[in-house]
Amino acid sequence: MAFASSFRRFLNGSSVRSSILHSQFASIRLNSTLSTPKLFVSGLSRLTTDEKLKEVFSSFGQLLEAKVIVDRASGRSKGFGFVTYATIEDAEKAREGMNAKYLDGWVIFVDPAKPREPRPPPQPEPQPSETGFRTNKTIGWCG
Repeated sequence: MAFASSFRRFLNGSSVRSSILHSQFASIRLNSTLSTPKLFVSGLSRLTTDEKLKEVFSSFGQLLEAKVIVDRASGRSKGFGFVTYATIEDAEKAREGMNAKYLDGWVIFVDPAKPREPRPPPQPEPQPSETGFRTNKTIGWCG
């Protein structure tokens, strides 16, 4: 019986410490100010859909778009998405209201969306040599 009570005390103590740590972490993430009404939502469950994201975030203001990013090949969620509001004020309310909260059993984080970085231009396709072979950088020669 003593083991059970000390184990319970250990669990209770660690949950208090973890919630303090959790709240400090959440407040650190909220320190940057928004410059755009678009938010990046990370930590999404693989089961979260566009509709669920829209339903949860629509209570904070006029939501223009809610999009879960999915893998092209498998069609499964990549675990993050974007929500766009009509105003920066609505986005700020959503960020404060949903950051470090549970959605579909997972803790999500809401941060300002960053502009997409430009991709490098595609490399030209290597041309076959006179012998009909071309070089493949991964495995060597192929025919």
